[in-house]
Amino acid sequence: MTVLVDPLRDYPEAGLPVRLWCHMVSDAGFDELHEFARRLGIPRRRFQGDHYDLHPELRTRATAMGAVEVPSGELVRRMAGPRGERVRARRRARSVQR
Repeated sequence: MTVLVDPLRDYPEAGLPVRLWCHMVSDAGFDELHEFARRLGIPRRRFQGDHYDLHPELRTRATAMGAVEVPSGELVRRMAGPRGERVRARRRARSVQR
């Protein structure tokens, strides 16, 4: 299993004190992702169905613990769960059409 994080992005519309966030996902399954999040001190209630959001300090700690930095597109293509499955299915359909 690999835990992945994408680049920090500005989300000013969120109305939160922290504007920069990234996503943390797994490319295999959620059990290890939840354990990784627990070790970072992130409560399970912060899980958003297929990812956790990380502010800059948590992202730094996650990468120090072994999370792999990838571009956002790669993160979505590799992530476990429904969103990753939909992206992979679209890519397969496009390759068959060519």
